[in-house]
Amino acid sequence: MTPRHLYVHVPFCVRRCSYCDFAIAVRRTVPVDEFLDGIRAELGRHHALSQGATLDTVYLGGGTPSRLGPEGVARLLSQIRERFTLQADAEVTLEANPDDVAAGDAAAWVAAGINRVSLGVQSFDDTALKWMHRTHDAEQGRAAVGALREGGVRNVSVDLIFALPGHLRRSWRADLESVLELEPDHISLYGLTVESHTPLARWEARGAVRQASEDLYADEFLLADQMATAAGFTHYEVSNFARPGKESRHNSAYWSGAHYLGVGPSAHSFDGATRSWNVAPYAEWVARLRDGRSPVGGSEHLGPESRDAERVYLGLRTTGGLATSTAELEHARRWSDAGWARINEGTVVLTPEGWLRLDSLAAGLTGL
Repeated sequence: MTPRHLYVHVPFCVRRCSYCDFAIAVRRTVPVDEFLDGIRAELGRHHALSQGATLDTVYLGGGTPSRLGPEGVARLLSQIRERFTLQADAEVTLEANPDDVAAGDAAAWVAAGINRVSLGVQSFDDTALKWMHRTHDAEQGRAAVGALREGGVRNVSVDLIFALPGHLRRSWRADLESVLELEPDHISLYGLTVESHTPLARWEARGAVRQASEDLYADEFLLADQMATAAGFTHYEVSNFARPGKESRHNSAYWSGAHYLGVGPSAHSFDGATRSWNVAPYAEWVARLRDGRSPVGGSEHLGPESRDAERVYLGLRTTGGLATSTAELEHARRWSDAGWARINEGTVVLTPEGWLRLDSLAAGLTGL
C-alpha cells in the first residue's frame, strides 16, 4: 500500500534544549542546499511508493524546520510535490520556534503551501525558558502567534511543557492562562522527562536538579484538562487539545496505526507490518545518500504480540478508545469503577485520570 502520510525530519537547531534527546544538528548557518539535495535523493529512493500516491498529510518536524527559511521551506515542499500528489485539503504542518516567526515569513510559508504551524513556545516564564535553553523569551512567544495570524496561518498549535522542577517557581496556571488568552486552534502539552545524554540528565546526576513529584505531574496534567476543556477545547488525545475540527490529522494517523513514510535523519516509516528508521547523525545521513547508499539504519518486523500491544496502547491514548474483546472488557470494568475509564458498547475510553496511568493500564490489558 502507498503511504498517505509523509514526515520530513529537519534536524537543524541553534542550540540544544536542556531536555532534548532528539536527533538534531546544531548549526549557526543551516546547510539548506546540502539538506535539500539529501531529501531529493531519499525521495528518489521511494519512487515505487510515490507513484500514484496522494498524501493526506505532510509534517515538517525536527529539530527546527523554520530554520530552513521561507525559501528553503518552499523548495522542500516543491520537491515533495515532484514525487507525490497532495490532496486538495491536505494538512501541511511546519514546526517553528517563536524567534523564527515574522508576519512576512508566515505569509511566505502559506504561499508555499503550509496551512498549519506547530509553535514551540514551551512556557511564558522567562526564567523557565532560559533554564530550558530556549532561544526566545515569553514576549516573542506571544508575538509569534499574532504574526502567524497576520501572515494568514489559520491553524495554529502551541506546545507547552509541564511538571518543571519546583526550584524554577514557574506558575503552570499562569502559563495555561497565557496560552488560552492567545486563542490557538490546538494545544500540545508534554510532561518533562529526564532523558539520558541530555544536559538535564547531567544536572540531575550531580544533584543540581530534582524532578517534579508524581503528585505535581498529576495535578498539573489535570489542571490543564480542566482549564482547556472549560475554554472549549476537546482533550482528544493524552497530550493534545483541539478546537472542533482542528485535531492534528497527521498525528492521528500515527495513533490509528496508518502507514506513513519518513525521510530525513532519524525519520521512521511504517508499512503496517515493519517499522524502519534512518540513521540519526546528520553527517552520516548526508554521506550515505551522496554515495548512493540507503539511509536506513534499522528495522523491526512487528509480530502478533507486538502488533497487539500497539493496538491496545494506541487505542487507549485517544478518545476514539479501544474496541475490546470479551476478556479485555472484563478486565477493564474495574477501571470504570475506579473512574479511570468509560465503557460504551465494548469500547474503552480512558478518562484524564486513566491517562495518568496509561502505560500500566495498557500493559495489564495486553495479551488477554
